[in-house]
Amino acid sequence: MAALAGLLLLAGGCAEEPLPQRQVRSDDCLQTVQLDQLKEQIRRCDAVVAAFPTNPGPLNDRYLLHSLAGNEIAACADINRAAALARSKPPASLDPQLRTDLNLRQQLCREGSTKAVDSGKARPQP
Repeated sequence: MAALAGLLLLAGGCAEEPLPQRQVRSDDCLQTVQLDQLKEQIRRCDAVVAAFPTNPGPLNDRYLLHSLAGNEIAACADINRAAALARSKPPASLDPQLRTDLNLRQQLCREGSTKAVDSGKARPQP
């Protein structure tokens, strides 16, 4: 009987301990992308970006989420920040694919802003 009481006491003690929180990882932004939950996913990615302020990877990932949500201004702000961070690092320290992504996405942002300016000039002024 004493053994059963001890076992119950041990089991009760374990149940009261909170489960350990998983550490935030720099690649958490795009773990499970669901188009119907983009706002929530961007908020979660905001926490990843904050946790890794000198890592351009999370900003690159958040660019994609903002693009999917149709927020090109926020997307381009993120990619420009990510590219600036990447330039401040030694060339060999970043994944070559990340550098390629940053260059291509910055080019898309430049082309998008050029098209916006050009289309604004083409419209007659009221």
